[in-house]
Amino acid sequence: MSYFLRRVDGNIWHGQFSSFPEDLVTHAVSTRLGGHSAKPFDSLNLGLHVGDSEENVLANRRIFMRSLGFRVEDIVTPNQIHGDKIFVVDESHRGRGSQNYSDAIPETDALITNTPSLPLMLCFADCVPIFLIDVENRAIGLAHGGWKGTLNRIAAKTFHAMAENFGTRAEDCLAGIAPSIGACCYEIGESVREACANAFPNNPELIVERDGKKFLDLWSANKVQLLEAGLPEENIDVAGECTCCNANFYFSYRAAGGTTGRIAAVIALKED
Repeated sequence: MSYFLRRVDGNIWHGQFSSFPEDLVTHAVSTRLGGHSAKPFDSLNLGLHVGDSEENVLANRRIFMRSLGFRVEDIVTPNQIHGDKIFVVDESHRGRGSQNYSDAIPETDALITNTPSLPLMLCFADCVPIFLIDVENRAIGLAHGGWKGTLNRIAAKTFHAMAENFGTRAEDCLAGIAPSIGACCYEIGESVREACANAFPNNPELIVERDGKKFLDLWSANKVQLLEAGLPEENIDVAGECTCCNANFYFSYRAAGGTTGRIAAVIALKED
């Protein structure tokens, strides 16, 4: 595990994987600290769709993107719907969703690109951010793995989309499973347990039983599908940090009871 948090400017933090080549990509996971938003979105809420003021969200996005060396106008981000659609991004999409939720890439939960200096951004509050990097063909992917997307194998599908569009090979692909709700906190009901059993019939360990309750291990479910897609285990990094346990540092839908802000995962290729 190589995930770490780095304080970069004021109270702005970057969560990063040391296994990702610094000469190839710029990437970070945000925290909830260092922004302008008031409760319950306090304070670095980066989601335009949660009920926070647009003015505050755009100010927060400017702060965070500046800390990464980009303008807010550079962002490409989608309207996430807990599906498994993957969108191929190029220069013509620069700015989509950056300042207006209505012009974001529609109904999409993963983005891939091989365009340099074009930051991909997805928003989260317990769901799993999944980074993918093709170190040979210089391509990247970013996926949103809630329970529905995870059971629909969005991580593996994103890798396969990179293989189809950019020639990505499993042995050349690095993956990072970033902070999200862990099996320590993600209690599920019978319908989700059954869906998981159907989606991963050979992996009963993904359902953790404790004190008569059932919990879903989203981290392992995403790792399993990447292994099945052929990625070597040593290429898959799991942050192992629960957003619900650390709701003072990350936004957590479960911990907040439903109304909260969003952290963001951002990744961009550097110029060759």
